[in-house]
Amino acid sequence: MDFDWTEEDVEYRTSVRAFLAENLPAGWHGYDKTNLPKYKADARAFCEALSARGWLTQNWPREYGGQDASPWRHAILSEELWPLGEPRGSQYMNVNWIGPAIMVAGTPEQKAYHLGRISAGDVFWCQGFSEPDAGSDLPSLRTRAVRDGDDYIVNGSKIWTSHVGTADFCFLLVRTDPEASKRAGISILLMPMDLPGIDVRHIDGFVGEQSFHHLVFTDVRVPAVYRLGEENRGWDIVRRALSFERVGAAHYDTATLILNEVVEEARRTGLLDDGEIQSKIGEAEAAIAASRLLTYRVVDLRAHGSPPTTDSNIARVAQTQALRLVGELAHVVFGEAGLESHSPGDIRRALAYSVAAGTTEMQLDQIASGHLNLPKFKG
Repeated sequence: MDFDWTEEDVEYRTSVRAFLAENLPAGWHGYDKTNLPKYKADARAFCEALSARGWLTQNWPREYGGQDASPWRHAILSEELWPLGEPRGSQYMNVNWIGPAIMVAGTPEQKAYHLGRISAGDVFWCQGFSEPDAGSDLPSLRTRAVRDGDDYIVNGSKIWTSHVGTADFCFLLVRTDPEASKRAGISILLMPMDLPGIDVRHIDGFVGEQSFHHLVFTDVRVPAVYRLGEENRGWDIVRRALSFERVGAAHYDTATLILNEVVEEARRTGLLDDGEIQSKIGEAEAAIAASRLLTYRVVDLRAHGSPPTTDSNIARVAQTQALRLVGELAHVVFGEAGLESHSPGDIRRALAYSVAAGTTEMQLDQIASGHLNLPKFKG
């Protein structure tokens, strides 16, 4: 296998870096999410600039606003953007998995409206997945959607929901058949966030302001034409979408960025001469390299047209393990300073990423059953 980038890919990466130098201010470390209107305006402007160059959704089919580019180009873009604090804002989700889910299951009207806006870079989404009693066991969700004529009446709640403060739409999972098996009674609603009956409650959290919200739905009327795919058949769409989300962000490059800052601080303080610190740095380097290669395997599978596999779960676990090792080392080297937002060695990101897109424990369960074919524990 040839691990070198093509000449065209190297040129593209150089172009992306030049674009970032032109469009991001010097010393930029991510958005200030305490000012949500400015954050949303700046993220929209950045994505519209990407779209104008044909880069935002370049790996999408041309009929949906893409360039039919290789998934490798999308991976390169992620490697350049994610360690910087993801200048696309929440729109990285639109490109990684929300748009592809709509391509697979959307009606012609849904595709024309939503995919056009996503590829233009002017719309923001959040995902309504986890609930107070359905986190890692997502199929146990209880938020109900009852058909009433041309609408669904939605009641229930979602928790730990990111990007709510800027979202125009919510990719909402609901239960439409409470009598069916857990996975058989789930549907998806592409719900506008300005509908009456949606109560947004901010959750103060360890990983930063505006990171998580609690959504409460009280008799929210959602038109049935907003349902994605068939009623009660949403779980297959969600599984496919999550496989795209799990490797949509280059967490290995975030880990590399933090590790480099850790090494510099260790050198400055003399800790780099400590044999135990040297060993931990080597362990983290090895974990980062492994997670990068496992992620590249998933990208390669997609480049060859393979359907989603448990390789995405494996890559996700490898990435979060690399982040955990780097985060623990950052805590040793930086101490409490590493807990500050946008600080060198900010370990809060590492902790949050181990939960997003499904906890590490859930990923391991998927690997055990889907990759190793191990029997379910019935103790």
